[in-house]
Amino acid sequence: MKKLFAFIAVIMMLSFGVSNIVKAQADADKPATEAPAEVAEAGAEAVDSPAVAEEAATTKDEGDKKAEDKAVYTTIKDKFIEGGAEFMGIVLLCLIVGLALAIERIVYLNLASGNNKKLLEKIEDALNEGGVEAAKEVCRNTRGPVASIFYQGLDRSEEGIDMVEKSIISYGSVQMGLLEKNLSWISLFIALAPMLGFMGTVIGMIDAFDNIRIAGNVSPQIVAGGIGVALLTTLFGLIVAAVLQVFYNYILTKIDSIVNRMEDASISMVDLLIKYNQKNK
Repeated sequence: MKKLFAFIAVIMMLSFGVSNIVKAQADADKPATEAPAEVAEAGAEAVDSPAVAEEAATTKDEGDKKAEDKAVYTTIKDKFIEGGAEFMGIVLLCLIVGLALAIERIVYLNLASGNNKKLLEKIEDALNEGGVEAAKEVCRNTRGPVASIFYQGLDRSEEGIDMVEKSIISYGSVQMGLLEKNLSWISLFIALAPMLGFMGTVIGMIDAFDNIRIAGNVSPQIVAGGIGVALLTTLFGLIVAAVLQVFYNYILTKIDSIVNRMEDASISMVDLLIKYNQKNK
């Protein structure tokens, strides 16, 4: 839970940082109101230079691009405010918490992805040099679910290969559950964000029809304005769901990759123990 709050705090700080950067860019883009006469005269003399003209054109393009980025940011912010704080705030909360959980999973899965081939080589060397206890020590000093599974199998090595296989399968299920932790919450926010958007749209349309009833006539301004604002909640809800869905699918792909390599490494581990037992008979 502390990690979750830490991720939420990081995301909020990043959001404020982006806002400050955009504001700084807007202040930097403001043209100077006055210029010294010497500078104006020097600029007039340098207009005929091709290099100066090209540099001026490049500066103008950069300024247009910054102005366009600022316009997009301002439009999104204005539309978000128009949608209403009640539902738009909840949709934004879904995005923040969902992203925090997704980032936490991605970090965890990247830390869980180790070099299984290198680990097997270390375990094989440890078995040949110091036996099962040395191999268990290698697993204890290695981070990741594969090392934990190998440790459980080595711990049951004296009970036979069948018990080793059962132990690996059982503990592999436990590690798979740890890999999939919090995925249900991410899928909840993926489903919840558009639902909240639809709910805000329905409530906004009800308010629009109430305004029509109060006004006593079907004015295009009342209808278009009310429904347009109501649809903004659906728009942002769908955007949040789409963003979280991308992260969710990436996490699922990462988990499948880890599980496949985990199963392959477990088979190799059993083969190593079989060779070790045959060698020490």
